[in-house]
Amino acid sequence: MSEPDEFTPLFFNRVLLTVDEDDSTSTQRAFRYAVTVARDYQAHLGVCSVIESQDINIYDSMTPSKVQEKRDAVQAVVDRYAADAKKAGIKDVTGFVGEGGDVDDTILDEIIPDFQPDLIVCGADTQFASHRVAGTVSVQLAKKAPASVIVVR
Repeated sequence: MSEPDEFTPLFFNRVLLTVDEDDSTSTQRAFRYAVTVARDYQAHLGVCSVIESQDINIYDSMTPSKVQEKRDAVQAVVDRYAADAKKAGIKDVTGFVGEGGDVDDTILDEIIPDFQPDLIVCGADTQFASHRVAGTVSVQLAKKAPASVIVVR
């Protein structure tokens, strides 16, 4: 394999931050990292979260107002992170809320194709057992995403 003639620096035009409403410490650290990268590269920052199907029980799923409450709660989290990013000096911020099955599949199948990030930043998801295995979402994103993934602990 031949070496490139000169060093080619990475440039990030779009950075996607995944936020987990249940894991504030990991998400806050990932947020700080994503904002720093987006500010340094003057990149467009996407902030996304997914309404987890296991967070809505079968009875609540049949009550439209309960489902809407969950949507509103997740949207509020995304909006708060987007507003904080703008306060930190990021000019171009877009929020995304996905809904469906597995969090990683929703991000991979719906949000990433729509936003087309150059870098994905996610928390390590280590503090709460809301996922079957801690860190599952970040591991799956690192394995399957078409862009580089940074997992912040």
